[in-house]
Amino acid sequence: MEYPKPKQWEVLSWVPIVAGLYWLLAHDGGAWLFWAIVPGALLLASGIGLLLTPGDPRTISLMSIGAVFGLLFTLPAWWVADFGTAFFTGLLSFASFLASGRAALRRAPLYLGATPPEISTRMDFKVAIDEAVLGYFVGASRIPSGQEASRTCEDSLRMEDAIRQHGWDRDPQAMHPAPPAPEETYIDRGRIFGHDYEVLRFDSGYAPPSELPNAVIWKSHANNAECHVRLLRHPGKPRPWLMCIHGYRMGSPWMDLSLFSPGWLHHKLGLNIIQPVLPLHGPRRAGLRSGDLYLDGDLSDLVYAESQALWDLRRTLAWLRANEPGARVGVLGVSLGGYNAALLSGYDAELDFAVAAIPVIDLAFALWSVAPPAHRAYYAEHGLDEARYRSVLQPVSPLSRAPLLSRERLFVVAATGDRIVVPRHPLELGRHWNVPVQWYQGSHLSIRQEHEVRDTLNLAIARAGWSVE
Repeated sequence: MEYPKPKQWEVLSWVPIVAGLYWLLAHDGGAWLFWAIVPGALLLASGIGLLLTPGDPRTISLMSIGAVFGLLFTLPAWWVADFGTAFFTGLLSFASFLASGRAALRRAPLYLGATPPEISTRMDFKVAIDEAVLGYFVGASRIPSGQEASRTCEDSLRMEDAIRQHGWDRDPQAMHPAPPAPEETYIDRGRIFGHDYEVLRFDSGYAPPSELPNAVIWKSHANNAECHVRLLRHPGKPRPWLMCIHGYRMGSPWMDLSLFSPGWLHHKLGLNIIQPVLPLHGPRRAGLRSGDLYLDGDLSDLVYAESQALWDLRRTLAWLRANEPGARVGVLGVSLGGYNAALLSGYDAELDFAVAAIPVIDLAFALWSVAPPAHRAYYAEHGLDEARYRSVLQPVSPLSRAPLLSRERLFVVAATGDRIVVPRHPLELGRHWNVPVQWYQGSHLSIRQEHEVRDTLNLAIARAGWSVE
């Protein structure tokens, strides 16, 4: 990994500084201030932060979020002021948005083995979207504080001790027994974007080992106890199935089916689609938002979430194979779904292939790198550093077991300018699987528009020998 040469001053910081000042000073009156205070304050603060205290990646995310607010509030600004003022607020906000993307690219390290991102206005735009979403993920996350922070450290140490006592760090498979197919299931029907689909529901049946900390609390999440699996299947003779695993904060039909296009996968390619909802997401959520407690809760929550995700995916496949013996199944996972696709590849030898797209792989690194400095210092002082994060998560890490599929059936796709899942993650998975990474010139959120994922899936289908008439 090669870091860019450090700079004392970042010239791009003047773009959000000017934009923030213009938002705050271009007009007067309470109506203007109502719309100007959020984008103006965020842009001015992030610009000054980038100028005077460079190095904190959250500063660039705040700049991007401020620019997004500025663009959204340009129309109301026109309404309370005039066209000229609104035009310049929109122009400066857009310039700040692009500046956040360029600043992020300038500060991103280059990873050995990764294709470097191109430097262009188009890439600036893509990367800026990543920065805005990353800012939302980090800013809206629930980080244990006060007494909860102390309890998190204690529970994590207890979790590590229990894992070592049972030998699950050396033999993760012992922590993940194969689930049986569900005996009782329910089918509902839905329709979205002009596509009909079914919703298969059944009891998850997952129960964390009682000797682990907070196991009782985990079992109290009532919505999470039921699996929801969307199905799009063709009538007539059996066809291959593609299991599509969604990303973090997804799980709703409109989000998942816009990522995994039925028009392409189901109708054009002629595949049957099986789309599980991950624990704590969508109708299984335990908080106000989809995904709450998965990555932003106690560390034990993440161990249980990933353990249950693996259990539920295998239980879903057990249902499919019990109802359609000999079913041919491949897996496509995106982002957090890529993590779970990679994890599943170490426990299911009957899969025809696994495609991990923009996969987060090292959750310890991902979470530690975005934690506030004060939290990192407190956690480390109380024995919970990045290495211990990784130790606790080892039984649910895709890197803890060799894949049961041959390397010709394993595929990794990644983005050169990804700011949410930086290139370190797909590179680690590629090394673990001993396969090359297919790079595209884009970002995390631009994946819907990039052809490399489709090309890779077509290659996986061809190698599997699937034939759909």
